[in-house]
Amino acid sequence: MAQASGPSDVPDLGRRQFMNLLTFGAVTGAGLGMLYPVVKYFIPPSSGGTGGGVTAKDALGNPVVFKDFLASHSVGDRVLAQGLKGDPTYIVVESSDAIANYGINAVCTHLGCVVPWNASEDKFICPCHGSQYDSAGKVVRGPAPLSLPLAHADVTEAGTIALSTWTETDFRTGEDPWWS
Repeated sequence: MAQASGPSDVPDLGRRQFMNLLTFGAVTGAGLGMLYPVVKYFIPPSSGGTGGGVTAKDALGNPVVFKDFLASHSVGDRVLAQGLKGDPTYIVVESSDAIANYGINAVCTHLGCVVPWNASEDKFICPCHGSQYDSAGKVVRGPAPLSLPLAHADVTEAGTIALSTWTETDFRTGEDPWWS
């Protein structure tokens, strides 16, 4: 048998390049499709940019609504809510129609206990080792080495209370915030 020679025996170079390109595209697309969830797993989600912070939540996980909050609390109350990073944060009632522009993180700087507000002594007193903080969360008695962290507390357009990171000078000590 004689072999046929000529252009019909050898595939056209253009077709070969097209098939290589098609194969490369299919393999690359499938590879990127499998890699995408892995990359998304290792990159944490953004916190929303420079927006209004995190909505404070009550004990049941519902957003804290400003009007309802003021209606159910008295002037001077410090009420726990879920704040930044899920930490318990006190919202301070300043008047019958306003809250303080700051929230106080309730986690003791000594060993991480949740520090309750003691209204009769007008200070926060840690039940674990007796650390005491004034009404604004500044440490007044150890063994806690640092004041309680602050967060900005604002009322959103939706009528809820939002907490955001405090990055300015600590008004209680005049120093840069140690928690940021």
